[in-house]
Amino acid sequence: MEFQFQETHDHHQQYSLSNSSSSSSSTSSSSTTTQDWSVPASPGNNQKNHYLQQENDDGVGTKQLRFFDSLNCVGGDKWKDVEQRFDQLASLRTGLISRSDFAYCIGMKDTPDFAEELLNALRGREDLALGISKAELHDHWCRITDPKFDSRVRVFFDLYFQVILLSAATNKLFITQEAAEEHAALLMEDLDSEHHGYIQLSQLETLFKESLSKSAVKTQTETITLTENSVHESHEHYEEPMTSMEIAIRTYWRRAWIVILWLLICFGLFVWKFMQYRERKAFQVMGYCLCTSKGAAETLKFNMALILLPVCRNTITLLRRNRMLNYMIPFNDNINFHKLIAGGIVIGVILHGGTHLTCDFPRIAGCSRSIFRRTIAVHFGNHQPSYYEILATTEVATGLAMVILMAIAFILATHVSRRKSSTLPQPLRKVTGYNTFWYSHHLFILVYVLLIIHSMFLFLTKDISEKTTWMYIAIPVLLYAGERVVRAIRSELDRVEIVKATTYPGKVLSLKMSKPAGFTYRSGMYLFLKCPDISPFEWHPLSLTSAPEDDHLSVHIRTLGDWSYQIYSRFQEAIVSGNPQYPKVYIDGPYGASSQDHVKYDIVVLIGLGIGATPFISVIKDIIHNTLQKPALVEDEESVISKVCSSKAYLYWVTREQSSFGWFRDVMKEISNKNQNKAVIEMHNYLTSVYQDGDARSALISIIQSLHRQKIGMDVLSHTPVHTHFARPNWSEVLSNLSTKHEGARIGVFYCGPSVLAKEMQRLCTKMSSKTTTRFVFHKEHY
Repeated sequence: MEFQFQETHDHHQQYSLSNSSSSSSSTSSSSTTTQDWSVPASPGNNQKNHYLQQENDDGVGTKQLRFFDSLNCVGGDKWKDVEQRFDQLASLRTGLISRSDFAYCIGMKDTPDFAEELLNALRGREDLALGISKAELHDHWCRITDPKFDSRVRVFFDLYFQVILLSAATNKLFITQEAAEEHAALLMEDLDSEHHGYIQLSQLETLFKESLSKSAVKTQTETITLTENSVHESHEHYEEPMTSMEIAIRTYWRRAWIVILWLLICFGLFVWKFMQYRERKAFQVMGYCLCTSKGAAETLKFNMALILLPVCRNTITLLRRNRMLNYMIPFNDNINFHKLIAGGIVIGVILHGGTHLTCDFPRIAGCSRSIFRRTIAVHFGNHQPSYYEILATTEVATGLAMVILMAIAFILATHVSRRKSSTLPQPLRKVTGYNTFWYSHHLFILVYVLLIIHSMFLFLTKDISEKTTWMYIAIPVLLYAGERVVRAIRSELDRVEIVKATTYPGKVLSLKMSKPAGFTYRSGMYLFLKCPDISPFEWHPLSLTSAPEDDHLSVHIRTLGDWSYQIYSRFQEAIVSGNPQYPKVYIDGPYGASSQDHVKYDIVVLIGLGIGATPFISVIKDIIHNTLQKPALVEDEESVISKVCSSKAYLYWVTREQSSFGWFRDVMKEISNKNQNKAVIEMHNYLTSVYQDGDARSALISIIQSLHRQKIGMDVLSHTPVHTHFARPNWSEVLSNLSTKHEGARIGVFYCGPSVLAKEMQRLCTKMSSKTTTRFVFHKEHY
């Protein structure tokens, strides 16, 4: 079977469908161009229906077909830009540009192959070697920017069947030759509903109008439904939009009071010690430099103790179960608080060490002998030391060693070093990365040992009761050490076996593990995983993608660093070789994360970018299970009063690569298998490699997607029932629609992905909360 394109005397164009293996026809005015397609039996033959409906007007949707980004009509300024680029490239002798320059001139330099086929459709394939004049370019420009829809669709009609595969490549999609043939057959079957054996331009125009009209009104085409219960919408609270100040207070009051309390304690300790040394004899020698350094030292003791608490994850996971503590303390920001304390330590080190080295020590070495003997001589054995003798003492040597070790750990813990940023010189990139960060952070074990030694050999303090450093750090150090011991013991007791290992495109590894007896967790939590074959000490946090009710544990690991690349390689080798002996892994956890707070909201919005969707897979699976179980209202340990599951959940998964959809395809199908009548979970996939709806470069894919979904019930891109949207979401519009749909409700927005979009999403949540009666509460995952 083959498709034939014919052009007759009266320019009446049609594609014909015949049963001959090859054919050609001609008229007195033109020749026939033939392209062969091997068409398999269409899965939709037995379910033939008329999906497309004829429109009698060029509504707003039909105006969307365009060949450029954000360009819908002819504009003088747009042509001037094209003309300027032409003048830059045109030959001085011939006044022509080459065919290869066409894409650049019309603003399609990022898709040159598509532009080449577009030029073939506009110009024909004769005189391929000839250049393009400005007049000819202007004629082409007018045709492809003609505001009349039928003019643009005629160009696309000429382009149509030559570029099914090209459209896929242009949008960075993978479609096999066989799939392209099946899609072509599906289109022909739908358009040639009366079995004439050909299709006409008017039929294709109708198809475009229907497809683009649906795109224009942005119909939410995919809803995964699970229960008959209606969506709970509360109108009792937030009846009036809140002011920006009120939103800021509601959003940040937990962080604010913790930070203010911390600052007050630091300030109080600094002033207390400052005033204490203001009355000492040593003040006569060193003045306010001594008071400053000792005040800073007191804050350093406090912060060196406090910095361990935010990383005591078992303790935090236990504490957050208390309703009052979880309400008052922002446990989800523990890592940010850890970083804030680190900043306080840096300031303390600069004040303490800097004033000692640049002020205190020079004054001790340079003061008059009489003042020295009268004030501090007893602390130095009645010998006035030189500056270099002071530097050689145990106190100073241990202090300098601590500064050097902390500087190394702090620098290697920065985002640039941890992620091996391309901005770093090549030699530095070789010695940075997550592994370096992890090992360098353990230098703090030595730092704490040196801190104890340093505190025992103080210049001006002989009274043991004043050497209080150990009092500050004893409990936090013991607590942290105890957590490490618990981790070691628990990882040995909670043995897991690899049940199944799967690798996906994009270098993603999925591990399905046996579930240890007594291992309980909540959806949204994470665990640490260690592979001794790679490192006997290194643990990495991974979100659980299995639901608490599952009889197994599962995680998805994407290769983003040295460790993840090595574990992917080892398991891939075992899978390829067919060796059932997988590398041994250990787990530690579970630990609390912000995603588990979804139980606090009746309505939740889950936003995952790329592999950032992992914590939300567990959440939606848990919601499905609890919805089918029809749970009653309960008092939850981690919220004041909440439901076991949300009454409405929206999942927005944004990814750059079509192959990413394979990571959670089974989950998507599992949800669809539990379909019922009323929506509880709505899932939306967004593929950013595809040009936005209405762009000619994605129009073919859009039409094929619609027909495939209508006839077969599956999305052609994700191969699941979940509809795939093109380009990036318009988050402002998404939140606006939700605020209208759930007016007056309190919606939890949970995000996992790059920090850049996190800031934008938080800003939008604040903006929508201040302009509507719906309150959006933003949460971001931190590990």
